[in-house]
This record gives sequence, structure tokens and C-alpha cells, in this order.
Amino acid sequence: MDHSLRAARVATFVYFILCGALMGTWVVYIPAVEERVDISHATLGGFLVLLGLGAFIGMQVAGRLTDRLGARVVVPVTGVLCSAALVLPGLPREPWMLAGALLVFGFCNGSLDVSMNAHAVHVEKAYGRPVMSAFHATFSVGGVFAAVVGAATAGAGLSPAVAMAAVGALGIVIALVSARALLPAAPTAADTDVVPQAERTPATERRGAGGRIWLLAALALMVMLCEGAANDWSALHLKDILGASASTAAFAYGTFAATMTIGRLLADRLAARFGPMAILRHGAATAAVGITLVALAPWMGAAFAGWALFGLGLSGCVPQLFSAAGHADPAAAGANVSRVAGLGYVGMLAGPAVIGWLTHLVPLNQTFLLLTLLCVIAAVAAGVLRTGADRTREMSASSH
Repeated sequence: MDHSLRAARVATFVYFILCGALMGTWVVYIPAVEERVDISHATLGGFLVLLGLGAFIGMQVAGRLTDRLGARVVVPVTGVLCSAALVLPGLPREPWMLAGALLVFGFCNGSLDVSMNAHAVHVEKAYGRPVMSAFHATFSVGGVFAAVVGAATAGAGLSPAVAMAAVGALGIVIALVSARALLPAAPTAADTDVVPQAERTPATERRGAGGRIWLLAALALMVMLCEGAANDWSALHLKDILGASASTAAFAYGTFAATMTIGRLLADRLAARFGPMAILRHGAATAAVGITLVALAPWMGAAFAGWALFGLGLSGCVPQLFSAAGHADPAAAGANVSRVAGLGYVGMLAGPAVIGWLTHLVPLNQTFLLLTLLCVIAAVAAGVLRTGADRTREMSASSH
């Protein structure tokens, strides 16, 4: 295999780790920043919406820029900007300044997220086999790095601003050093201007592909809503519904996150063998079984098993959706990924709020049945990922 392609894959891993580490560093220092600015949990919740809004806008802008300029230009630029912006939330002492800082940091983080995913699509296409899930697994590795660094810097007595500036400075160096290994020849929208008319995708096919992209985006919203709900409510479920101690309850999210990471490390090989449609269909069905078990579990052992199944099932779903969006039209990979990622991000942010609202009507564990429904819908709609290889497998199976 070409050495430059291997280097591009390694560089993509590095950018995913960087993105996870930058966001994870902010998450680690949320309590310290909240105390420094002296705001309530409710006010902080409103500010986090601004972070999400900034990320959504950044995704749309960066998606189009990636298609126009190429991922090799946009990825390192957004990596540098996101690293530099990390220090901003650690500086303010006034609420309005924190709100602006989170809006800017969210914009930069969303820009990096989409551009690196668009480059990951090009790497996957060059490899000729699924590699997207492993990239998403390394995003979690970045979060672990952030937790370790956060604990060390907090123990050393460093202020949030100093610690976040140090991580950001390291991020700038990493983003610049890794840039040279990115693929130089990813197709861009500008390239399509010189493609012969006979080789261009017909307008009717592009319109059909557009409808498919929005269906992929709707599925991403459902799946990532489930993921967001697990992030914020898994520990509280064990504590409030099953009476677990705070330390035991924390392992609920740990279980979910661990099986999700393991699943993403395995999903590429499974997708290569069985196809992305099978990963989404069986993964979403497994997640539905897992979260239903959580909702109905009368004891902690069953709840832990349910959260483990939920994480394992969801693990490969989002990477398949991102990959399908990017491959739908190589010259518009950035814009298509931005639509799927953007709507998915809305779901990630909305999940905790939706569950919280439903707790006013029914007990927390019963609200999880909504997640069961969303997983079932995703499993039923998995045919949107059907490929020619899937049709061949189905014909072969029916002939036997």
C-alpha cells in the first residue's frame, strides 16, 4: 500500500484525537468555569445551546469551504483555529463574555469536525474498504486524554485559562505538523467545473441524492439523540431509579462509552464483510433491545447489560451514515457530511432535553422507551444504505 496513503490515514486519526481532546478539555473544566463566572446550572445550560449553535453554523460553512478549497487546506486551518479558540472559555469573568466565547469555540469545533470527516471519507475511498468507524473511535481516545490532562493540571493547581491555553498551544503544533500528510488530491467542487459534460452526474440523480442525504441526516438525528440521552441520563438512571450510589452509577456511562468504543474498533471489519446496511440495521436493533432492557430492568446487573448493549449497538451507526453521505457525491462530500453531521448534532443536544421534558410526564426509565422507538425506526430504514454488494449478497442467499 502507498506510504502516503498510510500517512494520510494516521494524520486523520491525529485530527480526530485532537478534536476529541479539545472538546474534552472544555468539558473537564466546565465546573471550574461555571464557578469562575458565577452562573447557575440553568444559565450554563443556555450557554451550551450557544456552543451547539456555533458548531452547527461552523459545520455548514466548513462543509462548503472543504468542497471548494479541499480538505488538505481546510482541516489544518480549522485545527489551528479550534485549538486557539479553546482558551476563550477559560478567560471570561462576565457571563456575556463566556456566551460569546462558547459561540466562537463551538463554531471552530464544528468546522474541524466536518472538515476532518470529509477528509476521512476521501481516505476511505482511497483504501477501498470501510475505515470510518475507527476514526470515530479515536475521537473518544482524545476525550480520555483530556480527562487525564485535566486531572493532572487541576492537581497542579493550574487555572482553567492556563491549562486550556497549554492544551490549545499543543493542539496548534499538532494541527500544523500533521497537515503535510493529508491527501493532496481529494476532489473539490472547483474540479467539477472542468469535468466533461458526459461524465457529470445528471441533475435528476443529484436531486435524488439530495433527498437521500436528508434521510441520512434524519437517521443521524435519531441515532445521535439516543447517544446524547445516554451521555446525560445513564448515571442518573441507576442512581434515581435503582438506588445505586453515585460511584456505582457513574459506571453506567462508563459501560456505555466502553462498548461504544470497542464496537467502533470492530465495525469497519464487519462493514467490509456484511455491508454498511447490516451494521445500521443490526446495530440499531441491538440498541433497541439494550435500551428496552434498561427501561424495564428491576436490578442493576440487568441495567448495566442494557447500557452495554445500547452502546455496542449504536457504535457503528453514525460512522456508516457519515460515510454514505460523503460517498454520495465526492465533489460535494463536505456539504453532504455537514448536513448529516449538523442535524445529528442537533439530535445530540436535543436528546438530554427531550428526556428531561418527558420526566415531567412519566418516570425516567419509561422515557427511554422513546429511544427504543427511534432505534426501531433506524433499523427499519437501514435500506437507505443498501449497496450493489448488498444486492449481490441477497441474490446469492436467495439462490441457496
